[in-house]
Amino acid sequence: MKETADKIHEYGVVPVVVINDAKDAGMLADVLCEEGLPCAEVTFRTAAAKDAIRMMADEQPEMLVGAGTVLTVEQVEQAIEAGAKFIVSPGFDPEIVDYCISKNIAVFPGCVTPSEAAQAVKRGMKVVKFFPAQQFGGVSTVKALAAPYTTLKFMPTGGVNMENLESYLSCDKVIACGGSWMVKSELIESGQFEKIRQMTRQTVETVAAIRGK
Repeated sequence: MKETADKIHEYGVVPVVVINDAKDAGMLADVLCEEGLPCAEVTFRTAAAKDAIRMMADEQPEMLVGAGTVLTVEQVEQAIEAGAKFIVSPGFDPEIVDYCISKNIAVFPGCVTPSEAAQAVKRGMKVVKFFPAQQFGGVSTVKALAAPYTTLKFMPTGGVNMENLESYLSCDKVIACGGSWMVKSELIESGQFEKIRQMTRQTVETVAAIRGK
């Protein structure tokens, strides 16, 4: 799990992707990798998620492909079988978290309260998702949660965009942000991969500027 978290920290942003047709996954993976952001969280909000993960993992073996919006252990199994390297869930589901830990699967459950953070720390977790970030107070809440739980770091997702990205990534308790603004499903469906390419390039440059690279 540490190796996966380290890679995510290196990228700074994890594109959160909703794919309705798996045939688009290969092109998207190519664009992300070519522009220096070889990472994606493919959400299980559509029936195409499993096949999309498989296509990305097959076409870009070095890409860090994960599954998001995972709500059941069965979805965990489907995602891992398809080639996902990490699991993200919107909330803290003990069954999913414990299953992933028992199978040595990197998992980042959603935490927005002290009680949820405590459950994560109790299990020895070092990184959790913070979702929905803006609606639950943004960076100030991250800092407040991190104060008593000093070993925990966060991956804010939800309401994060290019305008507030710096405020999140400047916080030492944030390893990366979920980039739900980057790869809109309508852009994928309409074949606007050049626009996705431009947004990816802009994001990579912005992360580098924020972190002084």
